[in-house]
Amino acid sequence: MRRGALVVLAAQPRVDIRSPPIEPSSEKRLEEVGLLNDETGKLGMRKARKTGTKRISPVRRKTKPAPPAFVPVQLATLVDAVPAGDRWVHEMKYDGYRALVAVGGGQARAYTRSGLDWSDRFPSILFVASKLKVRSALIDGEAVVLDTEGRSSFQALQRAIKGAPATIEYVAFDLLELDGEDLTELPLLNRKTKLKAILPTMSKHIRFSDHTQGNGEKLLERFCAAGLEGVVSKLAGSKYVGARAGSWVKTKCIKRQEFVIAGWTPSDKSRAFRSLILGVHDGGKLRYAGKVGTGFDTAELSRLMATMAPLEQKAPTVDAPRAEVGGAHWLRPKLVAEIAYTEMTSEGTLRHPSYLGLREDKKPEAVVLETERHATDLPAPATSSIVVSSRERIIYPESNITKGQLADHYAAVAGIMLPWLGSRPISLVRCPQGRAKKCFFQKHDAGSFGDRVHQIGVVEKDGHEEPYLYVDDADGLMTCVQMGTVEFHGWGARIEDIEKADRLVFDLDPDEGLDFEAVRAAGLQFRDALRSIGLETFPMVTGGKGVHVIAPLTPRAAWPEVKAFAYRLAQTVAQRDLKHFTTALPKAQRKGRIFVDYLRNQRGATAVMPYSARARPRATVAAPISWTEMKTIEAPSHFHVGDAPELVRRAASKALMGWGRAEQVLPEL
Repeated sequence: MRRGALVVLAAQPRVDIRSPPIEPSSEKRLEEVGLLNDETGKLGMRKARKTGTKRISPVRRKTKPAPPAFVPVQLATLVDAVPAGDRWVHEMKYDGYRALVAVGGGQARAYTRSGLDWSDRFPSILFVASKLKVRSALIDGEAVVLDTEGRSSFQALQRAIKGAPATIEYVAFDLLELDGEDLTELPLLNRKTKLKAILPTMSKHIRFSDHTQGNGEKLLERFCAAGLEGVVSKLAGSKYVGARAGSWVKTKCIKRQEFVIAGWTPSDKSRAFRSLILGVHDGGKLRYAGKVGTGFDTAELSRLMATMAPLEQKAPTVDAPRAEVGGAHWLRPKLVAEIAYTEMTSEGTLRHPSYLGLREDKKPEAVVLETERHATDLPAPATSSIVVSSRERIIYPESNITKGQLADHYAAVAGIMLPWLGSRPISLVRCPQGRAKKCFFQKHDAGSFGDRVHQIGVVEKDGHEEPYLYVDDADGLMTCVQMGTVEFHGWGARIEDIEKADRLVFDLDPDEGLDFEAVRAAGLQFRDALRSIGLETFPMVTGGKGVHVIAPLTPRAAWPEVKAFAYRLAQTVAQRDLKHFTTALPKAQRKGRIFVDYLRNQRGATAVMPYSARARPRATVAAPISWTEMKTIEAPSHFHVGDAPELVRRAASKALMGWGRAEQVLPEL
């Protein structure tokens, strides 16, 4: 959403104190890499300067394949029993860190489930992976430390990361990409067959995750008796969906999950502390979840005290019974711990908790209470159990498209939309009575949507916390549709770390009267310009008048850095080619030009998500396209509600393979 207060930026672009002005060095850098033509002052490519600076060609391709980029991982739904039947295959659930291993060109990288590059933590695994006999591959699995009985231990893994990384093993259980081919549309068992074929048969660092078909309940009994973690069950014929799709479920022997460390209580003995005070996000607010006083050895007690000391604060972090937290030392909620427990009481606190270790791969904002679903009630994969009412209600009066038809669109595209929309703070455009009547924007909720739509607590500028919406499965998506949602807009960051951007979005919005040819040319120019400074981009038609040029990012840069980069780039382009571009917010100042909206790239700003319908005439849809299609597509409103079968087919096509995925960080300007 654009705020009127930012109009100052349009009138005086060089004095806005919230975004640093372009410095001469930044402009010079853009010229050096060929982003600006120093003869015409326009955005575009030119010959390399005679200073010896090497220009990066926008059409040059590497001969060796690079390791594939991170993609969102498929998540398992917690259920109360192992699903029955031979449609399901069952694997051991490990107690470690989920990791994607990307291999290509003799190199290998490791990513956490949130996209962080953890390659430096698993050197032995990546050394073996880099030697695999493949051109490129993207493998899903778990980094673990196993004892002599084959049991994995999260605490042992943490110790190994700090002091003995060579003892860490990688259990591979899925293959997403092989030699440039996207395998996610293949059935699971086909993917596992290909995975097994590329893995070494005798390696102490990488092993294949075996499975059994059927008889999952007996397997769980055996695993639990042996002190193992539990079972992950997967539909044998399912596709890989980078979200919580329902085709993967998990059954645990012992309840365990992450909790936020809210503080600690002092010990009356020689121990550093008696217990840790725990919190969990519930309804978008951090609430008290009890205390944990076991599971620490002397070294861990000392490490925790040193880690917690800089985080102390006077104000209570959670509202807790005074008798339970006497003498508490409160902490800013920055640390996440893995806790095992037997059950949760009716008051919402843990019974018999035990500390297992700190989780460095998960941010406190993403810690929510995990609840079991009934295995017998699960809907088919990437489908929803939500019943949509008032299906006959007209949402688009110009074309007589109903709420039922809109719901059918979202049900059909859920599997291809959730990898982009899921686990990301979202804002909704709701039109409960149709787009011809009142529509409104909504980003906060305290539970009125039910338990299938989640909330993440986000600290606002004034220091108070607000519950922002997010969904992670088809039920959440369809609940929003049932509540009258037409459009879905998402942050440029995922809930795993809302302070680090995972994309740049440049919204090219033409003034009234400009035809699409001007937008097309601008989009292609932005592609070449950004590629010249090392950023690969992907186009999306918005279903409106313009296009989005999207540069995916490894979530490393914080919002101030991202906004400053986008600001400098947009301002430089606009100032050098005032005839065609502007960053001015007032429409009166955009006459005959394309508005380069860089304000999508700041904390809390949103952009329309792929496959979202628009609350516009003709029920248009935002959709990814290729740069080749960008040269020929007739309008940004090409796709409509009703085109879901074509959109699903296109998502699996070679033309869109790898769309929106690139391993890259912000270049320095």
